[in-house]
Amino acid sequence: MARRKRRSRRGGSAGLIIATVCLAVLSLGIVGAYGWLRYKASGNVAVDQASLCPIDGPKAETAILLDVTDPISDTTALDLRNQFQKIVADVPIGGAIDIYALTEKEGELIQTFHGCNPGSGANVDEWTSNPRLAQARWEKGFQKPLADIAGKLTAGESGRLSPVMAAIQKINLEVFANAPAGIPKRLYIASDMIEHTAAFSNYKDGVSYQRYQNSPANDRFRTSLSGVTVKILAFQRPNMKFSMEDLANFWAQWIKNNKGDFGGFVRLEGIR
Repeated sequence: MARRKRRSRRGGSAGLIIATVCLAVLSLGIVGAYGWLRYKASGNVAVDQASLCPIDGPKAETAILLDVTDPISDTTALDLRNQFQKIVADVPIGGAIDIYALTEKEGELIQTFHGCNPGSGANVDEWTSNPRLAQARWEKGFQKPLADIAGKLTAGESGRLSPVMAAIQKINLEVFANAPAGIPKRLYIASDMIEHTAAFSNYKDGVSYQRYQNSPANDRFRTSLSGVTVKILAFQRPNMKFSMEDLANFWAQWIKNNKGDFGGFVRLEGIR
């Protein structure tokens, strides 16, 4: 009988050990699931309610300069609208977008939009967030205002001056100089890219970069575009005294000499 009791104790001990292990595994599973949900929830970064930008700063910075100081054709506007939509679609969640309209006064821009992509309802986890509220926030604060701007791209009145360089300088100081270090920075310029100011004018001086360097504009509009990729979406004007290729080379050199990365020169369809 003594031996039977010892076997009974061994069986009971084994059962207790198995139960303990199962309980430990179950506990770890619960803790792990809780931790995973907390981790997923942490992806819902706190944002500023006005701009929808992360409190700790945007994850990327995209700026757009729209030059509608002169009217553009319907064809050019349609091409620009398509390009605009691609740019907006490429803004990452938490990335900022700032849109400015050029005026004929040096350094005076009209900011038409500032905000961040908060992510749509398709980008959130239904276990930790409310997809419907996220979608509504995205549509009201990000998608609709940008769609409204895209719908007004044909609006423009002829201006006496076209200070593109001063506008780039202003955007660089206002937007990129204050952006968190190390984030992607992109500037898109939609314009005929014909600089026309008292300091330098492509109409008068052509597209000779040497003439530009010898002009007052060289010191007046210099700006450090280090870390900024600049892409040009160019409108074509009739009866230009220089080719679009020469104009593209002029601006590529200007961007590189100001330490920026030249992202390309896209000639939009249409002419006016």
